[in-house]
Amino acid sequence: MSDKKKVYVRTYGCQMNVYDSDRMIDALAPKGYSPTDAVEEADLVILNTCHIREKAAEKVYSEIGRIRKLKEARADSGNPMLLAVAGCVAQAEGEEIARRAPSVDLVFGPQSYHKLPDLVTRASNGARVVETEFPVEDKFAHLPAASRETTRKRGVTAFLTIQEGCDKFCTFCVVPYTRGAELSRPVSQVLAEARRLADAGVREVTLLGQNVNAYHGVSDDGGTWGLGRLLHALAEIPGIARLRYTTSHPRDMDDSLIEAHRDIEAVMPYLHLPVQSGSNRMLEAMNRQHTREDYFRLIDRIRAGRPDLALSGDFIVGFPGETDADFKDTMDLVERVGYASAYTFKYSPRPGTPGAAMDDHVPEDVKSERLARLQALIARQLKDFNAAMDGRLVDVLLEKPGRRPGQLGGRSPWLQAVHVEAPESLLGSIRTVRIEEVRANSLVGRLVDVEVAGGPVGAHDIIMRHSTGAVC
Repeated sequence: MSDKKKVYVRTYGCQMNVYDSDRMIDALAPKGYSPTDAVEEADLVILNTCHIREKAAEKVYSEIGRIRKLKEARADSGNPMLLAVAGCVAQAEGEEIARRAPSVDLVFGPQSYHKLPDLVTRASNGARVVETEFPVEDKFAHLPAASRETTRKRGVTAFLTIQEGCDKFCTFCVVPYTRGAELSRPVSQVLAEARRLADAGVREVTLLGQNVNAYHGVSDDGGTWGLGRLLHALAEIPGIARLRYTTSHPRDMDDSLIEAHRDIEAVMPYLHLPVQSGSNRMLEAMNRQHTREDYFRLIDRIRAGRPDLALSGDFIVGFPGETDADFKDTMDLVERVGYASAYTFKYSPRPGTPGAAMDDHVPEDVKSERLARLQALIARQLKDFNAAMDGRLVDVLLEKPGRRPGQLGGRSPWLQAVHVEAPESLLGSIRTVRIEEVRANSLVGRLVDVEVAGGPVGAHDIIMRHSTGAVC
């Protein structure tokens, strides 16, 4: 068999899973694996799963069934394929996956992917591997750094996980059981990875964590840094022009972090700060450990320092016991805060969480009706947010080739996607765009005062885009 092998990774869910998938590929590179976008040519297929959405496990089993047919065809040809299930469904289901799906060779949780080369070797030798224990060692310390060439191929924006796990134990959430207790990476480790990213041409870094603003990394002198201090240090790295972070908890927005939003130009004016409900009764049932009044006061403090801040949030409708009055409180909170975007969900029980055992579950038709009303309100707020861009100058980081020849794609400080007529020589640069027209799903503008060979760059479309979801 050739030493050159292919790995196909399918990533479900949040940005942290995207980061994890990239690091799995990095871990396998010394073993001779290179990534492929064609599942049928892969020697190793990894399904990196998410347990947040409803029926997540069943969707994984369905995908396993489809890949099993490819695997059987490969076995008949004498060119075997390994199949792995990773991530949060793997952590939650463990041995059950191995029992229900004999075609799966490896099952490993999100705390074990630094062991992937060894796990693959064991599976290649015929072992059925299930690795879902929470290790005592720091997985990040055992992962090889991505090569400069690999990082360059991934573009001018990058994710960087700085914290994992959660100690909040919201009653609807499975994360503490699949990702474990809160763990922050050491300061030096985070800064070293950020410098490597910058050296490879990355201009924008998004810091990731299930509870990222609870970051409390140990520094070289034995002290502890919060996220605010870390942002100051990251902003000083040459080449890093933009910083973002997600997902946050209202209880962990301390003074230092609020001041970072005020004082650091590189910190983008866009904050994902989930509240989940506008009802104090529901917030208590969810074990959110804050009230709606706490949330209002926090938003006022942040906006006092950064008036152009746009907010994104998460909302769950139909949590057990939610009444019409509770839902009315949620709608009121959304009206008062005003969101640039939000992720909205009907409550669905996660096995093993306290919410799943609660009484007074809300009927599905009621959940659906409430969700539709909430989404309509947030859609109106998004439309208003877009309309407010008319005539404004907006800085855009140009990230990649656009949809049409002669275009580049990028994003505004508020995570709006941008397509602009411009040469590829402008990739990685931040350019000013004047918005000239607001459309239903896009903004139209032109580059301002940019001269290139052949004359000034012309008008272009700015197209809205949202990420696939919040960090799980």
